[in-house]
Amino acid sequence: MSESARTPSTLVSFLPIAILVAMLAFTIRIFGGDALSGGSQISLLVTSASCVIIGMAFYKVPWQSFENAITKNIAGVSSAIIILLIIGALSGTWMVSGIVPTLIYYGMQIIHPSFFLVSTCLICVLISVMTGSSWTTIATIGIALLGIGKAQGFDEGWIAGAIISGAYFGDKVSPLSDTTILASSVTGTPLFRHIRYMMFTTIPSLFLALIIFTVMGLSGGTRDAAHIEEFASCLDERFCISPWLLIVPVLTGVLIAEKVPSIMTLAISTAMACVAAAVFQPHLLQEIAEGGGLFKGIMMSCYGETSIQTGNPVLTELVATRGMAGMMDTVWLILCAMCFGGTMTAGGMLRSITSAFVSFVRGRVSLVASTVCSGLFLNLATADQYISIILTGKMFSRIYEKSGYESRLLSRTTEDAVTVTSVLIPWNTCGMTQATILGVPTLAYLPYCFFNIFSPIMSILIAAIGYKIVKKNPDEIQVQNQTV
Repeated sequence: MSESARTPSTLVSFLPIAILVAMLAFTIRIFGGDALSGGSQISLLVTSASCVIIGMAFYKVPWQSFENAITKNIAGVSSAIIILLIIGALSGTWMVSGIVPTLIYYGMQIIHPSFFLVSTCLICVLISVMTGSSWTTIATIGIALLGIGKAQGFDEGWIAGAIISGAYFGDKVSPLSDTTILASSVTGTPLFRHIRYMMFTTIPSLFLALIIFTVMGLSGGTRDAAHIEEFASCLDERFCISPWLLIVPVLTGVLIAEKVPSIMTLAISTAMACVAAAVFQPHLLQEIAEGGGLFKGIMMSCYGETSIQTGNPVLTELVATRGMAGMMDTVWLILCAMCFGGTMTAGGMLRSITSAFVSFVRGRVSLVASTVCSGLFLNLATADQYISIILTGKMFSRIYEKSGYESRLLSRTTEDAVTVTSVLIPWNTCGMTQATILGVPTLAYLPYCFFNIFSPIMSILIAAIGYKIVKKNPDEIQVQNQTV
């Protein structure tokens, strides 16, 4: 059977998306905050099953195609799952060892509440640019900044929004970032040419976000000095607060600067935190292990839930950890999301929907807008930013060439649309991961991720203005069109 005969219509292709949205809306309404404990996963699997039924019953797509696509998708996120589990252990050990409490303790005294949000964003910008990883930035300094912000009285949605805005700036523009490298390579754009061109949309987006965070910090209500002093006192009573504990994050930064692979960096950092816990917080380890010894306490800090009573309900909730076990719902959700993305791909539904976006291309603005909409949709449908970057780049590359636009316009638009918005989607791997790490639901921080929201809008706005968007030489375009 021909390829066109096997491809579902656009209307049919949107049917699984409609089913998923309806099921997730109903699930969230019924289960609320517990939707990620199973309801959302079942919704994704049911939607995946609908893709298989449509493909096999009406378009003769063999089961083997669906199975291969699902397997390929899951294999593609295997390293991310391992990183996620190690981050669970790292967050537990960094808290129990006193590293995060120490950062919170000193941070409350250094960062003025009026400039906390903007400072948080800028700190995460600096670290993510140096590391090229939003995940590492959020899992380390992000958790500490969340604690400082809560102690100063800020809403967790605003704090997470500032952290994510800064972290994804670096994820987008750092030459060490895998998404930056992927977007430039898929579109055939030299890496630093791609990075320089992104600055025309990225810097204005960050600037607007910083203005909002500054205004909010200056006008928002924060706790008075007595409340902050109470937090500091409770931390000092329950944890051994020592500047020596800062050696672990410093050495972690050295490993990152030396470009040690993420899995190794996080694992080594976790091991150092375990040693620090045994040296500085043996009383807490004994408490966690209920008298079972330091080794048991360390193991439980890595894999299980811990609840350290501080005398302050807000602070007790803040220093509670879930370890590797706390990541299992997210791992389960990622696997189900990859099943959905695989069935949509194998059934030809993604191809049909993306072709519909291409049909709207009429000029420069519609070309960029179609790329943005396609990237956003692929983030929704495939639940993975890497797949979305690859598909967006490949799908639009010939269109940009035939239209006479340089590849750097496509690479920039792809990052504006995909990289930074992946964290805003609850069932996307990035959205699930950051919500789990920070303990803040995706929909709770989404309205405050101003950099991530502004980036795709800025991409379309700059295209409408036409700033620094030039066409190739007409003779070069004719040669390319003849060879395509």
